[in-house]
Amino acid sequence: MSTPPQPPSSPQQPPPTPEQPSPPPQPPDQPPANPPRPTAHPYPNPQSPPQNPYAQPTVVNQPAPPPQQDNPYAVPPGYGYPPPVAPPPAGGNAAGRAVLWAVVGAVVASAGWAAALFLTGGLGDGADLRGYRAPANLCSGADYSSFKDEYPDDDSAPTKNALKDPALDESSCSVSLKKTGSSYTDAYLALQVDLHKKTDPGPEFTAAWKNYGDSHTDYDVSPVQGIGDEAYLVTEDTSSGSTTSGSRYATLAVRDGWTTYTMSYSAYFSSYGSDTDPPTLDEVTGWLKTDTKSTLEQLKN
Repeated sequence: MSTPPQPPSSPQQPPPTPEQPSPPPQPPDQPPANPPRPTAHPYPNPQSPPQNPYAQPTVVNQPAPPPQQDNPYAVPPGYGYPPPVAPPPAGGNAAGRAVLWAVVGAVVASAGWAAALFLTGGLGDGADLRGYRAPANLCSGADYSSFKDEYPDDDSAPTKNALKDPALDESSCSVSLKKTGSSYTDAYLALQVDLHKKTDPGPEFTAAWKNYGDSHTDYDVSPVQGIGDEAYLVTEDTSSGSTTSGSRYATLAVRDGWTTYTMSYSAYFSSYGSDTDPPTLDEVTGWLKTDTKSTLEQLKN
């Protein structure tokens, strides 16, 4: 009689030997709780870099923050101030640093020299006054004796003025000239000395007196040699040979260094005047030259 088929049975395990106990049953494979993070290290089991302790944790189920907007006022690359230059390494070339500091020192010294030159108006110590002074009373400190023969009566009350300032010393005098027996003033003398202590008056002096005839009609201008650094004689005669009207005028302007001096003569004629025989312009200009030379010598004493 045949035997019905039997379901297959599990394979029989060999009985354990007495020397080796049977291994305990293994649990089914489970995925690890913290799977290893993939890295870009090409070798197995790499040493993972330390994690950033200040990284912000990721919040689950929270919307991502909006993208950061660009600053509309930011300076684009390539504009604005140049980047700072890195200092040379401490162990650089000592000779090169010495040359650099020498060049910087020369530039600073040149700038200081230029500033001093600008402030003083030129080389040297202070103004070039040539030893002149501006007395408080120029009427007694100047010489106008050449006019005494023509106008012997002294002015009992001449007008004098003086100025003392860090930039300018100035002294002036105005004298009335009278002939013997005249009831009124026949002519006038005006004298002035200026000591320019801050700026060189040369360019302006030349422009004003050399070109005097360009800005004043009917005046003649001529240079005078032998007095100071430069001198100009300015004259005018509107009397036309008559002593009943018109005037005669003459000024000698001198610059010696930063000192300027002017001496002026003027006579006005009218039917009321008593001077019927005034001096000529040639006589007057000769007296101006003589007395100016003498006065400049006295102002140095």
